[in-house]
Amino acid sequence: MIVSIRGAIRAIFSAAACMMLMAAPAHAGQKGWDDASTVARDALVVAAIGLPAVRKDWNGALQAGGSVGAGALVSFGLKEAFPELRPDRSDRKSFPSGHTSVAFAAAASLHNRNGWEIGVPAYLAAVFVGVARVQADKHHWYDVLAGAAVGEASGLLITRARDDKVQFFPWSDGKGGGVALAMRF
Repeated sequence: MIVSIRGAIRAIFSAAACMMLMAAPAHAGQKGWDDASTVARDALVVAAIGLPAVRKDWNGALQAGGSVGAGALVSFGLKEAFPELRPDRSDRKSFPSGHTSVAFAAAASLHNRNGWEIGVPAYLAAVFVGVARVQADKHHWYDVLAGAAVGEASGLLITRARDDKVQFFPWSDGKGGGVALAMRF
């Protein structure tokens, strides 16, 4: 049976959406948000590494794995260097959010390798991961913002870009932060 690349992409994102819905009930408690963020993060990693593998794009799979690994490694190092108490007081590994770092690294890799059509849903899933980490009481908003910046940087620096017509740029200032979108026609 031959599976088209577009069909594989739809299947990956459909499975991720179903897993997120199953893990986050309508009135999700902290555990539900925690589980949903883990499922979404893992789905993004599988998509970032799996999609190039399905296409036999081994360089893309290696770059995505490197991006995700670098984001996780930098986050782990920062957690050790800056031991901050989590909002739920479970440990001192709040800063930065490793889930968010890995999710944004995977999303940036998906965007760079496949264009904005896959990048936009991937970034939406990564944003969901960050929001869910705050809702799960595992991170402060600034932990998530720092994790997003680490992940985005590792994704953009390690994964070779394929589509430069649409770019996403995380930003922050003393009053807040967000993601800017730039399009070239």
